[in-house]
Amino acid sequence: MTATGTRVGPAAVPAAADRIAPHVRHTPLLRRDLLPGVLVKAEHLQHSGSFKLRGAANAMLALGAGEVVAGSSGNHGIAVATLGRTLGVRVTVVMAAGAAEAKERAIRALGGRVVRVPGGVTERDRYAKDLAARTGAALVPSSDHELVVAGQGTVGLEVLRDAPDLDAIFVPVGGGGLLAGVCLAAAHLRSTVRIVGVEPDLARRYARSVAAGRPVELPPCDSVADGLRGQRPGEVILPIVRHRVDELIGVGDRAVLRAMDLLHRAGIPAEPSGAAALAGALRLGLPGRSAVVVSGGNGAAALAAARPAPPRTPCAPASHHSPKDRS
Repeated sequence: MTATGTRVGPAAVPAAADRIAPHVRHTPLLRRDLLPGVLVKAEHLQHSGSFKLRGAANAMLALGAGEVVAGSSGNHGIAVATLGRTLGVRVTVVMAAGAAEAKERAIRALGGRVVRVPGGVTERDRYAKDLAARTGAALVPSSDHELVVAGQGTVGLEVLRDAPDLDAIFVPVGGGGLLAGVCLAAAHLRSTVRIVGVEPDLARRYARSVAAGRPVELPPCDSVADGLRGQRPGEVILPIVRHRVDELIGVGDRAVLRAMDLLHRAGIPAEPSGAAALAGALRLGLPGRSAVVVSGGNGAAALAAARPAPPRTPCAPASHHSPKDRS
């Protein structure tokens, strides 16, 4: 990819695939009778329960730090804590006030320290950046980082190698790292596949930013897809999305919950954020031969099914309380 302003190129994705191979699972493309013509990229079967492990692994392995700070709504924090446990790295995860308690418990169970802060995603990420600077820890953002984007791109690499004749790939859009990574993977393989990003209706910061020709920050909002409620497009990510994504569409909570129910009936235990891509595909009528990236799945059943990493031996309004440290 040679678009002006991009800070990471297609070659970073196969490099990431080589780096993270010992730590990630090559997830299958599932076919289900309930979803004719659709292939499901089963990232709910990934170690730690989501694709976030890929970006976390690429960044943590490349940086080689002994201590890491990450801002997360849950899935990225679980991934970082999983890798931290495997690699012997100290992990602190900063979570916004409205993030799921169950995901905080999962992070702490993996040995991570959790700090709660008031506000939304913007305030969370700002606090994580400041905390890393104060402590000397490496900052591993949930999406807007070259190494994280390249790691997430290995999802696209696997999809397009396993099904090179796809017409379209539908990608859930939270921070945007997965979407940008899939774009880089398509560029690396010189694929002309149609790439469609799917955002919650009330959190369409990439669609609005692309339309405006500049980054647009949104206020905190409510969505059943709690992992997709980002407020501002990433600086690393937006130029890639602008250059390569074919379409950005929005889906409401009802559509997401219908897609999640359909996936559950098909035996795929996705959480709402992980069902958004299917909701988008259903909205467009399942065009051609499509793949949908289904991730999340960090509920108790999905986490229990995922291989545990062995130890080394509208959104709720902003709160005005002080950050709360939960070790």
